[in-house]
Amino acid sequence: MSRELPELPFKLEEFGPDGHWSYADGALTGRAGARQDRFVPPGGDSLESASDAPRLLGALPEGDFRLAARVTVGFEAAFDAGVLYLHVGEREWAKLCLELSPAHPTVCTVVTRGQSDDVNSFVVDGDSLWLRLSRTGDAFAFHASQDGEKWTFVRFFTLGTAPERATAYAGFLVQSPTGEGCEVSFDHISFLPGGPADLRDGS
Repeated sequence: MSRELPELPFKLEEFGPDGHWSYADGALTGRAGARQDRFVPPGGDSLESASDAPRLLGALPEGDFRLAARVTVGFEAAFDAGVLYLHVGEREWAKLCLELSPAHPTVCTVVTRGQSDDVNSFVVDGDSLWLRLSRTGDAFAFHASQDGEKWTFVRFFTLGTAPERATAYAGFLVQSPTGEGCEVSFDHISFLPGGPADLRDGS
């Protein structure tokens, strides 16, 4: 089933398990089921299948952009998270997470190129934070913010090659790797043309 959000210039499609997605009053809400995640353990077999979690994604237009949202997570178990998600290929994708990792809300990132890495950036006070995914040239950037105005640089990376950029997908993911489920809301959603003016100065 496709969905249209007024804040986004592209339709969203559901992938993975049922996320019970809903949209009302400017807020998108999804729920992960028990022990749902999107991860390929870095110490495992390179052919190991990725685990899966509910995703709501759309095909990105060409060019640089900034996709942002305030994420609020109903934390119940370790590694519950709300995520901005980027997908380039079946084994090439990335996550920017507000995650309970494992006892404190934390900004975490995962970049998967065959297998996933896993990086904790900084601890957050509370269950809500702005997250932003950007494309600038042939690369992507992750930022986080307490207020949606001043952004903290988290990560700069590449996925795929330049000809594949127009076929990248982006959107939202919810996960509960160790728990019985987790509800997440995304509001203040925005999609703007152009990348950040400077990756590291808070713009």
